[in-house]
Amino acid sequence: MIKTDILIIGAGPTGLFAVFEAGLLKLKCHLIDALPQIGGQLAEIYPKKPIYDIPGFPEVLAGELVDNLMEQCKQFQPGFTLGERAETIEKLDDGSFVVTTNKGTKHNAPVVAIAGGLGSFEPRKPLIHNIEEFEDKGVEYFIKNPEIYRDKKVVIAGGGDSALDWSIFLSNVASEVTLIHRRNEFRGALDSVEKVQELKNQGKINLVTPAEVIGILGAREVKGVVVSQAEHIQKEFEIECDHFIPLFGLAPKLGPIADWGLEIEKNAIKVNNSLDYQTNIPGIFAIGDVNTYPGKLKLILCGFHEATLMCQAAYQIINPGKKYVLKYTTVSGVDGFDGSRKEAPKQVVKAIE
Repeated sequence: MIKTDILIIGAGPTGLFAVFEAGLLKLKCHLIDALPQIGGQLAEIYPKKPIYDIPGFPEVLAGELVDNLMEQCKQFQPGFTLGERAETIEKLDDGSFVVTTNKGTKHNAPVVAIAGGLGSFEPRKPLIHNIEEFEDKGVEYFIKNPEIYRDKKVVIAGGGDSALDWSIFLSNVASEVTLIHRRNEFRGALDSVEKVQELKNQGKINLVTPAEVIGILGAREVKGVVVSQAEHIQKEFEIECDHFIPLFGLAPKLGPIADWGLEIEKNAIKVNNSLDYQTNIPGIFAIGDVNTYPGKLKLILCGFHEATLMCQAAYQIINPGKKYVLKYTTVSGVDGFDGSRKEAPKQVVKAIE
């Protein structure tokens, strides 16, 4: 079982900044995220999108902001459980919580902070009746490690940037790549569309449009797919493959957290914003876009503010009755909250030397 001071559900910008604020209070954090990488929707959906309302940054790309937040908090050595969804929560006799993921990983902490953005991102799955039987047996909705497709036959379905980009990338890894899209037109970047067409002409990508995968072949693992192609007449045919990767995007959902007994309003978690963003269950907080309260603004900078106040309240829960004095991070070598001496974060020390 993984033990920590604050268990953060969601490794997006708000969750990452909470690690930094908790670290200033000498509290350790562990983060759970259903996505295979940190950054939430900033990293998964629009890493190259510029953001203009982060204080001190007239303009910063979403992916760069994630990198900067990770650089800021890594000195406090957070732990990560990625590619797993927080599934259930249990309160123990000592008042702490045990959160178990969909893959059975257990985490124990006295404080839980839900920073899930718009919720957990669930892959949009094609309407194939038996597709769940082949998940992790040749059907993947995320590409975590491209090397597993080395010298394999791969079928990718989708018409957006992810489908195009991964088709291009895997054309140099897999023995055979087939891209299937239900339309002749793609929704991705023009240069990616042109690159796919070029690779098709070179024989490095098989392009099948307009068509869709309607079935999966195999017993215990994927052996091929059944494709329906609409031209002048409807026809079906089979394609032999080792992996089927439907890349139809991600749908944000509150997910299993909705069944934790929290007070929900319009798919968001109600919190007490007059104090510390705690939910109706003591010890469980919700920060960032996942929460709601009167006057709520779904902005990253608001999530940073909420994370800061949450960490202050978490300190009191973890250290009941213990007094501390708020110190500015511009002060180097201040007294720690346990009476010891501590150094300011490295980037702050460097700035004031």
